[in-house]
Amino acid sequence: MPESLGNSVNLVQQIFDIISDVFAVDDSTSDFPQPGAVRFRGRLMIPVSEAYAKLNPRFEPYHLIPVIRRVGDQDVLLALPATDRAEVPVGRPWLNIVLFLATVLTVLMAGVQQDTGNFLADIWSGWPFAAGLLCILLTHEFGHYFAAQYHGVAATLPYFIPMPFSLLGTFGAVISIKSPIRDRKALLDIGAAGPLAGLIVAVPILLVGLALSPVDSLAHCTAENPCLMEGNSLLYLGAKLLVKGQVLPSNGVDVMLHPLAFAGWVGILVTSLNLLPVGTLDGGHVAFALLGNKARRFYLPALATLIGLGFLWDGWWLWSVLLLLFGRMRAQPLDDATPLDGKRKLVAVASLLIFVLTFTPLPMEIFW
Repeated sequence: MPESLGNSVNLVQQIFDIISDVFAVDDSTSDFPQPGAVRFRGRLMIPVSEAYAKLNPRFEPYHLIPVIRRVGDQDVLLALPATDRAEVPVGRPWLNIVLFLATVLTVLMAGVQQDTGNFLADIWSGWPFAAGLLCILLTHEFGHYFAAQYHGVAATLPYFIPMPFSLLGTFGAVISIKSPIRDRKALLDIGAAGPLAGLIVAVPILLVGLALSPVDSLAHCTAENPCLMEGNSLLYLGAKLLVKGQVLPSNGVDVMLHPLAFAGWVGILVTSLNLLPVGTLDGGHVAFALLGNKARRFYLPALATLIGLGFLWDGWWLWSVLLLLFGRMRAQPLDDATPLDGKRKLVAVASLLIFVLTFTPLPMEIFW
C-alpha cells in the first residue's frame, strides 16, 4: 500500500481497495486538502468518464465524493467529505419574496420616471417597462434554478437586488449554488440556461416594443436638451432593421423607445454582461465547461478590453474592478476532465456567439 499520512490509515486502506481497479496509486495524503479528505496521486487506468461513474457509487457508503483532476503529467483523485443535499441550507424564502417585492416597486418607479416622473399620479405608466424587465430577469434566474434542480445541485431561489432612484430600478438578481457541480455537462447546463432562457423572452419583448416605438427626428436633442441614447449591439441593430426596415440611427432619425422596447434592450444588455467568458459569470461557466483550464486565457484580454472601453463609457471601469476582484474565481466541477458531448459543445459555442451578437461596446451616451 502507498504511504499515507495522519491517523486515517484504515480509511485510506478502504478507499485504496475500492479504487484499485480504476486508479493506480503512487502516493496518498490524509486530511488533504481538508480534514476528513484523502488525496491520491497516480494514474487513471480507464477513461475519466468511466472512472467517475464507477467511483461515485463506491464512495457513497463512506459519505465521500470523488473529485478527479489532471495536475501536470499526473492524475489526482480526491476523496472529499460529502454533504447531504437535504441538509444544505438553500436560503430563506421570505427574504427572496421581500427583495422581489421591493424590486417590483423600484423597477416600477424607474418605469414611471421614463414617462411622466410622477409616481403617485401615474403609477400605472411604469408597468410596461417593469413587467417586461421583470419577466426577463425572472426567466433568466429560474433558468439557472431549474437547471440546477435537474442536475441535483442545491441552489437558492433568486435574490433580486432593488436599486431605487436609478435608470433601471434594479441591479439584477442572483441565485447561489450550495452544493458541488458534478461535471462539465452540469456546469454548462446551469451556466447557459439563464442567459439563453432570458434571451428567448427578451427578443419578443424587444420586437413588440419596437413595433410600438415611433421613428422620429433627433433635432430636439441639443446642448440645452441632451438625449440619453441607448447603444447598439449587432442583435439590436438587426431587430431595428427587421421591425423598422432601416438601419437606425441614420439620417438624423432614430427609434424613440417605448418602455417595453427599453425593457427588451436592457434584457439584451443583461444577456451580454452575464455571458462575459470569465470568472463565475455565466459565460465563465460556459467557457470552462467547453475549454477547461484553457478558459483562463480569456481573463487578461477581457480585463484589458473593458479597461479600454471605459474611456468610451465609464461603467466599464466598474466592471473592470469587479473582474480584478472576482474574475479569477470560477466554479470547478468535481469531474473537470470529462469533455462535453457534441450537442453541449454546440450549445457552448452558440452561447459564446450570442455574447458577440449581444455585446454593446457603448451602452449609453449623451447625444446633442
